[in-house]
Amino acid sequence: MSSADNLAVVRRMLDIFVNGKMGDLDQIVAPGWANHDPNLPPMQGLEGAKQLVNMWRTAFPDMKFTIEDSLSEGDKVAMRFRLMGKNTGAFMNMPATGKSVDGTGTGIFRVVNGKITDNWVNFDALGMMQQLGLVPVPSA
Repeated sequence: MSSADNLAVVRRMLDIFVNGKMGDLDQIVAPGWANHDPNLPPMQGLEGAKQLVNMWRTAFPDMKFTIEDSLSEGDKVAMRFRLMGKNTGAFMNMPATGKSVDGTGTGIFRVVNGKITDNWVNFDALGMMQQLGLVPVPSA
C-alpha cells in the first residue's frame, strides 16, 4: 500500500473514535494490534481496540479530532493531533467532571496490508487532568 493509503487507514481509525462505528474496526485493525501508550493499561487485538475506543467515547462522547500535522513513509504514519470534548462519563475510574478539554498528542502508527498493527501514542495526560480539575495547576 502507498503512504497515502496508510494515512487514510489511520484517519479512519480516528473517525471511529468520533463516530463510534465499532463494526468498522475489524476492517482497519490487525488481529495482533497492540497499543503502546504509557498512560494506559496494555490493550491488544480487536477487543483491545474496541476497549480503547469505548473508554474514550464513554468519557468524551462529543469528542472531535483535529489533525495538526501528518507524515507517512513506508509502513509508518506519524501524526500530531488535538482532541476536544466534554467529559460527561467516567474515565479510567475517575468520575465525569462536566468540564471540557482541549488536549494534544502525537502518535506513530504502523500499517501493514491496510491494517494498523501497532500504535505508539503520547497524549498530554497531565494537561488533560489539569483541565478536568483532577490535578492542580502549578501557580506562577
